[in-house]
Amino acid sequence: MDAEAGADGQHRGGGLTMARARVLGGGSATSGRSARTVVLGISGASGAAYGVRVLEELSGRTDVRVHLIVTAAARRLVEDETGMDIGALEAMAHKAWPDSRMEAPLASGSFHVDATAVVPCSMSTVGKLASGVADTLLTRACAVALKERRRLVVVAREMPLSTVDLRNLTSLSEAGAVVMVASPPFYTRPRRVDDLVDLVAGRVVQSMGFDPGILLKRYMGPQ
Repeated sequence: MDAEAGADGQHRGGGLTMARARVLGGGSATSGRSARTVVLGISGASGAAYGVRVLEELSGRTDVRVHLIVTAAARRLVEDETGMDIGALEAMAHKAWPDSRMEAPLASGSFHVDATAVVPCSMSTVGKLASGVADTLLTRACAVALKERRRLVVVAREMPLSTVDLRNLTSLSEAGAVVMVASPPFYTRPRRVDDLVDLVAGRVVQSMGFDPGILLKRYMGPQ
């Protein structure tokens, strides 16, 4: 069937309209999905610097759109632990969403997302995800990633881990999530705290399916 031009100037008939394609695909119909879409959550566990560093790395790439969700507890931790203004943090993202905004597109499996990560992920959030509780936008976005069989990276930040925590993390791993612990290696002989943060952030970016670039110094064996 030949496409027809409607009164609004959009082509109809043989395919999706430009506007509808943008809604379904999360981007321009003519972009060929060149930009990848990710969801980054920062929850209320100590270690906000890891999430901030991942955001800095991904938001600096022209081919990545970052949708950011910062929980209420995390908003305080970001400022307390990094000294960064929450407004400046959210300004780095393609779009920042309130955790209470359950009607956001991220809550639907029809909105395409290439990867989702929670950095850091509190044990409370881990427990919700492992139990199928999706009562906030962040937990719902993660539930969508699991049900749609999309990449989900959970960066646990707790010490020590209780048996309950370990069982919950095991459940997430069995459900298909990539479970990481914010445990930086020392084979690169880090000299600053920032070096340790970069190593963890680099592994997270890599697990999300991106080249970590200079963030990750790879182990090359004994020198």
